[in-house]
Amino acid sequence: MDKSELLNQLRIDRQAEEPKSGARLVVVAAIAVAIAIAGGSYWMLAGAKAPEVELATARALAQAPGSASVLDASGYVTARRQATVSAKITGKVREVLIEEGQRVEAGEVLATLEDTEARAQLELAQAQLESARAQVAEVRALATQAEREHARTVELYERKLTSASSLDATRAQADSSEARVASAERGVEVARENVQYNEVQLDNTIVRAPFAGVVTVKAAQPGEMISPMSAGGSFTRTGIGTIVDMDSLEVQVDVNESFIGRVRAGQAVEAVLNAYPDWRIPGSVIAIIPTADRAKATVKVRVALKERDARIVPDMGARVAFLEDAKPATAAAAPVPRPGVLVPAVAVRREGAESVVYVERDGKLVRRVVTPGRTSGDALEITSGLAAGDRVVVAGPEKLADGDAVRVKTGA
Repeated sequence: MDKSELLNQLRIDRQAEEPKSGARLVVVAAIAVAIAIAGGSYWMLAGAKAPEVELATARALAQAPGSASVLDASGYVTARRQATVSAKITGKVREVLIEEGQRVEAGEVLATLEDTEARAQLELAQAQLESARAQVAEVRALATQAEREHARTVELYERKLTSASSLDATRAQADSSEARVASAERGVEVARENVQYNEVQLDNTIVRAPFAGVVTVKAAQPGEMISPMSAGGSFTRTGIGTIVDMDSLEVQVDVNESFIGRVRAGQAVEAVLNAYPDWRIPGSVIAIIPTADRAKATVKVRVALKERDARIVPDMGARVAFLEDAKPATAAAAPVPRPGVLVPAVAVRREGAESVVYVERDGKLVRRVVTPGRTSGDALEITSGLAAGDRVVVAGPEKLADGDAVRVKTGA
């Protein structure tokens, strides 16, 4: 009996198994759906995590025949005409009428100083002038009276009614009166000159622009003391501001003395500002400064720019290409391509001993080993490894690899 009961317990109940099988199918289906959703989410997240990069297009180089560069040199934009404007007298600043970047014309008022004392001195001088004029009128009237007295004395003397001494006395009195008139008139001239001097002193409290230009530095504020002379370690300013004549801008470059023979006055050049590497500015050599820098073994060369533009400002870095003399033009003369392309210097990465760039192709990166050439401002010439039109990475993750999926930054 015990064995029979044990066998019955081991018997499978078929009727109870059927509902369990249906529930198992539901569970299996739910797990499959969850796996599918998780897989889709994973691939979506993986796509969203692709690094974002910024691209730039490699540009072909071209140069006209007969204008090849014979020498390159670097330098800075300088102004031949600039001035730190100060007052002619020492005084306290009352008002400053300039700001950096402001355009001013010759004679325009830049600042004013306190003028209370100067005005008082001018008023005193004017009063002294009026007093001197009144004195002239007084002594002139006395001189007229003395002449009349002398004339009457002469008549009496001729009629033997007065002595010669009386005649001499009236003559001396008349002469003395004329001398006092001359002295008083000279006093009027002195008073008039004193008025003019004090008018100049009052005008010196106004600081004006010596020439037309742009304000590059505002050095003083209202309430500060200003003086045309340095006051040592005190807080006295020596200038109101600095004005630069933007029409006098030029480039000064240091040329190695070993190559100065390739440069001559009037030679055509092309200048490229470091801030605008794609902008080539035509120019010419003004002069070769006839002295050398012993420490650097260089000679300074002045270069004139043939274009005037607000983007050119003093102290900008520039690179100048001195061009060879142009050859006679022919019908077939046309710009010819130079080997290589131009890309931003930041696109080139050093990986070991190789210079590489990463080119974007259909959302993936292609690693290219390149040969860099000369630098032109913020750009770099690539002599091999790239073609014009290739889009290279200029900003993105620090580490990139061949085949990486990337997202292009909007607007790149």
